[in-house]
Amino acid sequence: MTPAGPLSRRSNPVPSLRIRALSAAPLRSGDYVLYWMVAARRTRASFALDRALEHAHALGQPLLVFEPLRAAYPWSSQRLTTFVKDGMRDNARRCARAGVAYYPWVEPEPGAGRGLLAALAARASVVVTDDQAGFFQPRMLEAAAKQLAVRLEAVDGVGLLPVRATEGAFARAVDFRRFLQKTLPSHLTAQPFPDPLARARGLPQLSALPPGVVERWGLPGIDEPLADASRLRGGSAAAAARLAEFLDHKLSRYEERKHPDLDAASGLSPYLHFGHVGVHQIWRALVAREGWTPDALAPRAAGQKQGFWGMSAQAEAFVDELVTWRELGHAFCAHRPDFDQYESLPSWAQATLEKHAGDPRPHLYSLEQLARAETHDPVWNAAQRELVQTGVMHNTLRMLWGKKILEWSPSPRAALATLIELNNTYALDGRDPSSYSGIFWCLGRYDRPWAPERAIFGRVRFMSSAATLKKLRMKRYLQRFGPAPGQPPGG
Repeated sequence: MTPAGPLSRRSNPVPSLRIRALSAAPLRSGDYVLYWMVAARRTRASFALDRALEHAHALGQPLLVFEPLRAAYPWSSQRLTTFVKDGMRDNARRCARAGVAYYPWVEPEPGAGRGLLAALAARASVVVTDDQAGFFQPRMLEAAAKQLAVRLEAVDGVGLLPVRATEGAFARAVDFRRFLQKTLPSHLTAQPFPDPLARARGLPQLSALPPGVVERWGLPGIDEPLADASRLRGGSAAAAARLAEFLDHKLSRYEERKHPDLDAASGLSPYLHFGHVGVHQIWRALVAREGWTPDALAPRAAGQKQGFWGMSAQAEAFVDELVTWRELGHAFCAHRPDFDQYESLPSWAQATLEKHAGDPRPHLYSLEQLARAETHDPVWNAAQRELVQTGVMHNTLRMLWGKKILEWSPSPRAALATLIELNNTYALDGRDPSSYSGIFWCLGRYDRPWAPERAIFGRVRFMSSAATLKKLRMKRYLQRFGPAPGQPPGG
């Protein structure tokens, strides 16, 4: 099948491969269509929002967008809550302009939101939500399907390739890349609408929330945070600005992204994690910039890193990160419920790590010492300070950061627990399939055995701070995230 132009408007419904019915209940006669927004927290380029609008038009009913945020999900923090609330304010403005009812709700304390979804769903004809593997969302959706007496559909808008187009987890990026290149072209015809809310015109508007909802759970209130110029702002507007800045000023030098001082990475990872931007929106902007058409695809799909897409070398390198590596992680989480467990590592990695689990460690640091960046290694400390202070970490240093935790932990299993705890506590893009890919790559996932066999690491790839300092330009980075004046280098 030859794909249509990448910027053409889709006239067909949301692809059935992206829709998963979580309950057997049929559509019923209710007051509105409910979109339960939990992962794709945006109003642009969203298959789930497209699907909800399809139902609303077919039924001639209003659309109600419900975007909640729990108070006590694992690793919840004020940083994450503030980032999500930034996005809620963007969504509130856009829904108001489109005449679409929007109900954002931030749980004030654990358990306060119990029963709210059921109360909103009780008056709905159908409920549409986001389908995404990893973290707690799959369990949350399964629980909701058992409780709600209305049809519940989960819509996958995670990647250019529908997750259900894969039949299992892939052990190596090259294997997934080969599969992707053979399979993806036929799926590029189906793109979400760039501005789905424009299709809400003509729908009836919802005049009020169901009786009792406001009385019990209150009106939506998304307070503005205190001004903080140093904070990374969330939301679809900030994501769009970050995307434009990357395409305008950084894509042309994307090969420099490994150097912390040169600031050539996209910076889109936190926005992708919270769904403030989607891969289809990024893809659309990229191919428009490249002047790309599907005719440019290479006829031979052999898993090659360069030359398949028919784009510039910089764009192809970015697409490999955005599509190959990101969707590899999502497919792994979708097919492996143990994606966050030590036993999900390849057998060779488990064997070599266990063989060297008893090797003497040159340094051992507690979780608290690591969190405070209290090691002897100034490069590692700077990376940890960047994570704690900003919520992000330079991608190349993130690999070194993980490798050193393996070296400084009493066992590989202890290292994994520390990696997950630090990453998910401080990183804005933590708790994400791509984030777990990075963590487990440090222990051998998606990699191969390396020689020579080393103490502690065995055949798992080794990295050192000394080599990193020689390879990377990071003088300004170390100055920025070095110890405070009067503080010792390891403190």
